[in-house]
Amino acid sequence: MKRKKNKIHVKQGDYVQIISGTDKGKTGKITKIIYKKQQVIVENINLKTKHIQPKQEKDTGRITQIEGSIHCSNVMLYSTNEKIASRFRYKRNNNNKKQRILIKNNEIIK
Repeated sequence: MKRKKNKIHVKQGDYVQIISGTDKGKTGKITKIIYKKQQVIVENINLKTKHIQPKQEKDTGRITQIEGSIHCSNVMLYSTNEKIASRFRYKRNNNNKKQRILIKNNEIIK
């Protein structure tokens, strides 16, 4: 049986603003979407420290920071021109293709 992919209101490459949690108010670009968990990864947001052990004798261990995932309900599309977060609606253009348009300022999302 084929599983359906969960719908998420944002796409990879969109600019979003975090609307709840410890990083509330910060903005960033979506780098990855995890459809199964309905979560997104935003660059330089929700940073976690990861301790990496050495694999071989010559290597040294290190501590790196990676981006943790955020539930998609905690992000909202963001207009970089107007500096406004907004919901969106679909509208058809002249070629009868669907476009996403921000409600607050009628900006087309690419």
